[in-house]
Amino acid sequence: MTRAAVDGSDDICRAPARTQLALLETGVLSAAELLAEHLARIDAVNGQVNAVVSIDRELAVEAARASDRRRADGSPRKALEGLPTAFKDLEEAAGLRTTWGSPRFAHHVSAHDSDVVARIRAAGAVPMGKTNTPEFGTGSHTQNDVFGVTRNPYDTSRSAGGSSGGAAAALAAGMLPIADGSDLGGSLRNPASFCNVVGFRPTPGLVPNSPGRDLWNSMPVKGPMARTVRDAALLLAVLAGPSATSPLSSAVDGSRFAAVAETSPDQGMLRGLRVAWSPTVGGLDIDPRVRSVLEQRAVAELRAAGAIVVERDLVEELEGVDEAFRILRAHGYAASFRDVLASSREVLSPELIANTEWGLDLTAADLARAEDLRMRAFQRFAALFAEIDVVAAPAAAVPPFPIEERWVREIDGVAQSDYLQWMRAAWRFTPLGGASMSLPCGFTDDGLPVGLQLVTAPRNDELLLRVAAAFEERVPAWREPPRVLHAAAQGTR
Repeated sequence: MTRAAVDGSDDICRAPARTQLALLETGVLSAAELLAEHLARIDAVNGQVNAVVSIDRELAVEAARASDRRRADGSPRKALEGLPTAFKDLEEAAGLRTTWGSPRFAHHVSAHDSDVVARIRAAGAVPMGKTNTPEFGTGSHTQNDVFGVTRNPYDTSRSAGGSSGGAAAALAAGMLPIADGSDLGGSLRNPASFCNVVGFRPTPGLVPNSPGRDLWNSMPVKGPMARTVRDAALLLAVLAGPSATSPLSSAVDGSRFAAVAETSPDQGMLRGLRVAWSPTVGGLDIDPRVRSVLEQRAVAELRAAGAIVVERDLVEELEGVDEAFRILRAHGYAASFRDVLASSREVLSPELIANTEWGLDLTAADLARAEDLRMRAFQRFAALFAEIDVVAAPAAAVPPFPIEERWVREIDGVAQSDYLQWMRAAWRFTPLGGASMSLPCGFTDDGLPVGLQLVTAPRNDELLLRVAAAFEERVPAWREPPRVLHAAAQGTR
């Protein structure tokens, strides 16, 4: 393999992670050289996008050299050996500044690694810094008072989504080949949809959540982000597995996901696949531009591939989910942030304050009702998945919105009551415990990305990855480079 043989492109930084690993394995590139390519890309575009923060070049260079030494010594090959990455700024990473997007922790340097960071390091990746996030991951627009706002590489006047917006934007612009993210209300899926990358929310427990203040909560999960589905599977293979410090973690062997990454997509996965297409996710307001792209690209391609696609509104299945989610989310905020609210209210975002206060006002009766609503919705979804294999739906109700807005106030003429309301296309699936993914599907007429959300029953993560990889083979929308790279190329001429 040569440097030019980069998946039909000469842009090494936007090549799949698997391709970059092959370039390292064959000696076409060293880890130090691959790092230099990515640092040059960061220098070229990060000033416009603001996706990667707390960059530590000295740490990255030393890690790349250590990777090259391991390769030269003939050490057993690690899964991510030599791949540059940066950790979401909600993850503790020893020796790196970790702020959680909060002025209260603006100068905090971690003394230890979270499980996610430890596993990525152990797999041979080369850490460069952190990816930007809203304060404590609250909201699907990546802005905070420490680093500022992250812009969308496809249109820098638009949001990159959140809370994993820094990771999504960095992937889209080729600043990183892989990235970790987390998801409660769509924090992996919304930014993936906005930035034309893959965001995979696995079954709760597949990836450990420790450390944290709310480890028994099954709604927040951590998962992989990448430009392609198979790269997401590559990272999931590293992240998955039990942890003694994460009580809900499962003992699933990550090698099954490595097999997805290593195997060519099987178009036969789509023939006869039973798909419930839900264009409004239970009657939500969906921007017509989003629905048009999904029906013309996703639904049409699934049917052309032999899938059995039936439209289903999911109104009955999703009854009570909104109330359950809001109550359980607020309870989680009270558990995690009550002490921060008491000591640092004056520097917290209004969204974080409102969620935590609502959680502190909840009663035992509120929690009992939420758990009952969630249980009944889960039972209805279990019955649905006895009839189908996959739900297909919008990953986000809108294309990327203007950067100056904190959240979407209106969708197709319908006012949104608060910053959570517009995100329901993603978070309505959160309480049900299944696996879900946003993957690139296409673009609006003005060039804004639209993501397709695929959802499976709990513990069907491998099926979801294989179906998504087969779809991606037919609809390789991820290949479209963002406009910020065109501008950067013109600036160097």
